[in-house]
Amino acid sequence: MFNSTELERYNRQIMLFGEEGQSKLKQATVLVAGLGGLGSPIAIYLAAAGIGKLKIVDFDNVDITNLNRQVLHYEKDITRMKVVSGQEKLQQLNPNIEIERVVTRIDENNIKSLTEDIDVIVDAMDNYDTRFVLNSATVSKRIPLIHGAVSGLDGQVTTIIPGKSPCLKCLFTSTPPKEVFPILGTTAGIIGTIQANEVIKYITGKGELLVGQLLLWDGSSNGFEKISIMPNTNCDVCGHLHEE
Repeated sequence: MFNSTELERYNRQIMLFGEEGQSKLKQATVLVAGLGGLGSPIAIYLAAAGIGKLKIVDFDNVDITNLNRQVLHYEKDITRMKVVSGQEKLQQLNPNIEIERVVTRIDENNIKSLTEDIDVIVDAMDNYDTRFVLNSATVSKRIPLIHGAVSGLDGQVTTIIPGKSPCLKCLFTSTPPKEVFPILGTTAGIIGTIQANEVIKYITGKGELLVGQLLLWDGSSNGFEKISIMPNTNCDVCGHLHEE
């Protein structure tokens, strides 16, 4: 399953979860929805960990205002498609993995095809309209969704396992208003790294997941808080999964 180079590359994490865990990572396909502030650290750490296939999806081009936080992209990448810039760096980081890039805006019309043969979806979006599209696909296809969101110095993460946890619609019944919000690069880095960690833990079975818990990060005080969250049995997306 692994050549000598791979065994050496992944040696330190094989010490954690063995070749069996590493094999699970190699066999997994993960959809990273968005390749910006959250998607950059998510994709970097999943590629470094040896996820067998990453499907990276984004429709946007690199802009100079992205560079304080979107660490996959450099000044030379300005005006390039984010998935092109990102694939280039990720393949350099780990040439042993497969990376599929998709240039599209995620919506109800393409979400079914985008999530075919996907083991985990990672929400690295910056708007709730698209997050709710991902959420509906997660519930209908029973695919785990790792949600993350950031603003300023604050961030949040939760892991959604359909039937075992609340979905995003349980937490946010309406779409929050769209806005251009302030963001510090390190905030996106912290939250994105936690999301990547959740993916790795889910696939390998190592550690506790943030299922039924919302992890809140307050960067101004360097504090984490975990809040228990419950499914809404009246939720129009996942309520039927929690009927007694």
